Amino acid sequence: MERTTLYDLEAVIAIARRGTFRAAAVDLGMSSTALSHAIGKLEANLGVRLFHRTTRSVSLTDAGRLFLEHVGPALDDVHGALETVRSQRETPSGTLRINAAAFAAREILSPLVLEFLRRYPEMNVDLVTEGRLVDIVAEGFDLGVRVADLVPSGMISLSLGRPQRYAVVGSPKYFEKRRKPRVPPDLLQHRCVRARLPDGRLYRWRFEKAGEAVQIDVRGPITLDEASLARAAVLDSIGLGYFMEQDVLADIKAGRLVRVLADWTPALPGLCLYYPGRRNHSAGMKAFLALAREVAERATGSK
Repeated sequence: MERTTLYDLEAVIAIARRGTFRAAAVDLGMSSTALSHAIGKLEANLGVRLFHRTTRSVSLTDAGRLFLEHVGPALDDVHGALETVRSQRETPSGTLRINAAAFAAREILSPLVLEFLRRYPEMNVDLVTEGRLVDIVAEGFDLGVRVADLVPSGMISLSLGRPQRYAVVGSPKYFEKRRKPRVPPDLLQHRCVRARLPDGRLYRWRFEKAGEAVQIDVRGPITLDEASLARAAVLDSIGLGYFMEQDVLADIKAGRLVRVLADWTPALPGLCLYYPGRRNHSAGMKAFLALAREVAERATGSK
């Protein structure tokens, strides 16, 4: 009987968490074929099947669920012990996994993530962007980055300083034959690029002024679920768009886009880095949090 390794156990948990061999293989840094072979050997060694596999789906067998119930907590204890030891290491090394909204990732990439990698060349960062809000503990992430009001309860959060704003913009060509909207209801007379949320719902554009909050279900010829595609459509004069300010600020400054309704888009809570409360963080985690505080202080001008 071959010895079962820690890597085998992590592979089972990764597949159960991600739901497919392909996604789990990406997380583990190996090919789908190699992962399938490793699980096959483990199942042969145990004498039971851990997964039901079809061409379209993967699910745990009863034996697999029992295996996961017992191995999961034990593996958490092992990783906790390793983290405790690594926390004593002076030079940060290893990998940090971060989950963030796409616009949040763009915001932190240069000042925080890339600067961190320059300072600590033995570190790696796995930055995953997605619209849905995930359970970072269950999904195997060390940190999350979201706007302040989306940080899950029970997490420790660190404000990254700069507040966020939305911006409604259109191209100069679009406004050549159209009057600019002065109040949010005027948008109903305009062609707009509609946004679809990760759960499939259409996003209603939100505005606020002097305590008055308004949501507009805009109309338009195209619906998109990715900000860069929406920006391209607006630059091509298909209609007005609703973006995080930092995504279109360069276009506004360069005159490629014209901003409207600025007085109806006040500052919102800024981005927060968040993570579960643990007593012992690795040296890499400690260094990343320290740099995040530096970034926040620079953004707010505090010392």
